[in-house]
Amino acid sequence: MSLAGAFRARQFVRQSLWVVPLLGGVAGVALSGVDLWVEGLINLPPSWSYSAATANSVLSAAAAAMVGLIGFVVTIGVLVVQMATGTLSPRFMRLWYRDRLQKFVLAAFTATFTFAFALLRHVEADSVPDLGVSLVGLAVSIDLVLLLLYFDRFVHALRPVAVAAAMAEAGLAIEAEAGLAIEAEAGLAIEAEEDGLVASAGNDDQGAGLGEPDARILAPRSGAIQDVDIADLVRFAAARGQVCVIPHTIGDFVTAGSVLMEVHGAASETDLRRLRGMVSLGHERTIDQDPAFALRIMVDIAIRALSPAVNDPTTATQVLNHIDDLLLGIGSSDRAFRGTALDADGQVRLVVRTRSWSEYLDIGVTEIRQYGAASPQICRRLRAMLEDLRDGVPLARRAVVQSQLDALDRATDAAFADPVERALARMSDRQGLGATRSGETSDARG
Repeated sequence: MSLAGAFRARQFVRQSLWVVPLLGGVAGVALSGVDLWVEGLINLPPSWSYSAATANSVLSAAAAAMVGLIGFVVTIGVLVVQMATGTLSPRFMRLWYRDRLQKFVLAAFTATFTFAFALLRHVEADSVPDLGVSLVGLAVSIDLVLLLLYFDRFVHALRPVAVAAAMAEAGLAIEAEAGLAIEAEAGLAIEAEEDGLVASAGNDDQGAGLGEPDARILAPRSGAIQDVDIADLVRFAAARGQVCVIPHTIGDFVTAGSVLMEVHGAASETDLRRLRGMVSLGHERTIDQDPAFALRIMVDIAIRALSPAVNDPTTATQVLNHIDDLLLGIGSSDRAFRGTALDADGQVRLVVRTRSWSEYLDIGVTEIRQYGAASPQICRRLRAMLEDLRDGVPLARRAVVQSQLDALDRATDAAFADPVERALARMSDRQGLGATRSGETSDARG
């Protein structure tokens, strides 16, 4: 299986809701066989003995209860779809499918059902699987605890602010994990400790100077770039003296037959097939190597809250707290893959288009400013966020932040004709309304 095929298989397992429960069902049948084998080897105390009628009742009730609980979890899943469509972002559903607790709960319920149902076949008047009946009772008790944990998770984790916090945490983790090297202040490549790979500064020229490629790899089908196996691709290219250029950002949608990768250096048909297999395409973006997708989900939630049909600027302000966190983490990070990967000898082997700081800012700020320009709460929280970013990012990136502040000033002036309201909206406030910074008082309105 190619690397792209392995990635797609891994994505399928992570996002499907039936693979893990199916394995749980198989495990339940297998454990019933183990239980029957153990029953013949041990003698249980009399208090653990059951009559055939009692065993039948317990096992039948447990199996029926598990079917009901599985249906309850499925019902919650339907509610999640409705909630995500109405108040969150449809793109969040892809992440909800990955929830490990949800899959573990379904697997536990399915395992208990198949375990109880398999034991039912072996209940006879003179032979009762006493140990199995006791284990079914224990399993049902554990399943009820898991159900309570799952319900608690469902209630708390699907609030917009909780989703935003999870997205910010995921985006920061991706940004940290994506660092194949440390970017030096002087812009020189420094060897990283992992895989003998290094990464240099951002590649705005996108492989300029390499000349015409010796081969072009075309996209076999349309889809979004979900994953690039950077480490293996660099090792593969280094072994053959090649330089690979991917003229797309992770998350870009490419059409079938368009250029997916350019290869500089001699490459056989086998090489091209191997290289093609190191870039995975799918129907939609994933968050695995794309922190901008986490940012996109948060912005979607914020602008949905700002729509006239919802009119909930407080929710958008809370989401801005976590957008602030993610943007500050991205903007101040010196450890990240910036698009040019070198092998252990310092030779460029891979060039991938990466997002610039201004692009991240545009994603996180522009639409919220446009849709929330008439809300003093949004204007004030946006100003506080941009001032945080201006103070927290390196000097080279502050001019871009200042341009966003200037755009916010223009939007605020255009939205508020009254001088008092304009002065109110121009304040910096981490809470939107009610917590102006030191030195900014209500006197500023006049």
